[in-house]
Amino acid sequence: MASSPLRIVADTNVPFALNAFGLFGPVALQSGQDIGPTEVAEADVLLVRSVTKVDEELLQSSPVRFVGSATIGTDHVDQDYLRKRGIAFAHAPGSNAQSVVEYVMAVLLAAHAEWGTALAGKSVGIVGCGHIGGRLAERLPYLGVRVLRCDPLLAEAAEGAGQTHDYISLETVLAEADVVTLHTPLTRTGPYATHHLIGGGELAAMRPDALIINASRGAVVDNAALREALEAGQIGGAVVDVWENEPTPDPGLVSLTQIATPHIAGYSFDGKVRGTAMLHDALSDWLGVPPTWNPETVLAEDLPLLRAPDGSLSETAWLDALARQVYDIHADDARMRDLLALTADEQGAAFHHLRKTYPRRRAWERHRIVQSEVPTELRAAVADGLGITLA
Repeated sequence: MASSPLRIVADTNVPFALNAFGLFGPVALQSGQDIGPTEVAEADVLLVRSVTKVDEELLQSSPVRFVGSATIGTDHVDQDYLRKRGIAFAHAPGSNAQSVVEYVMAVLLAAHAEWGTALAGKSVGIVGCGHIGGRLAERLPYLGVRVLRCDPLLAEAAEGAGQTHDYISLETVLAEADVVTLHTPLTRTGPYATHHLIGGGELAAMRPDALIINASRGAVVDNAALREALEAGQIGGAVVDVWENEPTPDPGLVSLTQIATPHIAGYSFDGKVRGTAMLHDALSDWLGVPPTWNPETVLAEDLPLLRAPDGSLSETAWLDALARQVYDIHADDARMRDLLALTADEQGAAFHHLRKTYPRRRAWERHRIVQSEVPTELRAAVADGLGITLA
């Protein structure tokens, strides 16, 4: 343990920060978008999520020695500056991966149920096959989906090691996939930069009935080009969770999407708690002490059994009806669209409020349904695809 208590500043959206970090010293909770030089002027430890930009401007006059971000992405953190200052850094890779996977599966089921078409037999192109895309690729085949993987970094690594792989080019994915779902970090330099990875040319290369899903970073897709493509009916539809110019995305684009949500794909309760636990473990390791906080103390909960949907429904509609019991993505969409009635000045605050007050959404594996109530031909889809426990 540190020789004296650490002074800790934490984003209010880092759940259970008081429980997980209070043993290290006093914890001051602060809204992430309001964390500035004044708030960290006497802090030893700073714990953030993605809305706080951590750079020289924020920290130059601060005694901060450890920065933790309870997120997968790190594009909001100037890690070069932290290294120069000798400030330790940790984040939470994979913490909310399962949540984003479940978001995408909810999207796929909801969209195809609405269209009255079968999800089984469709091709889904996954662009970026790391923590999120890799897990999604493992689970979609249980829903009868053909998976097309695109990840040039992983392809290059496999080839360098003399290994075979099934990664294909982005051009092939765009030409062949019924659905393209994006799971890349946001990078602006290097041979595989992802800033505006999907622009007007890429959208024009997609199938005219294809659906695009962005639950990665807003600027991975050129939002102006996406709006133009939707206005022209160039693609079948778009589902957007992350936006350029957050917290004030283009209202015109919001209104054109099939499903719009306020950057909450990774906001399951379980994923956020795992992020807190990973930072707790990292800070403990930095201090040279064993972790003392067990996240299961807040995750353990007996949830009611799920109800079997109407047996007369199609397979896709049946799975969608089951998924809606654990996560109603249409409720998130409705709350996002309510922002369109607000003034431009009001929308930013309302966007942040939706994220801050997001309802508790549990991991699908925490939910149970009696096995005998699931049609035999759908049991693998439920247990291995959706990840819902068969009781």
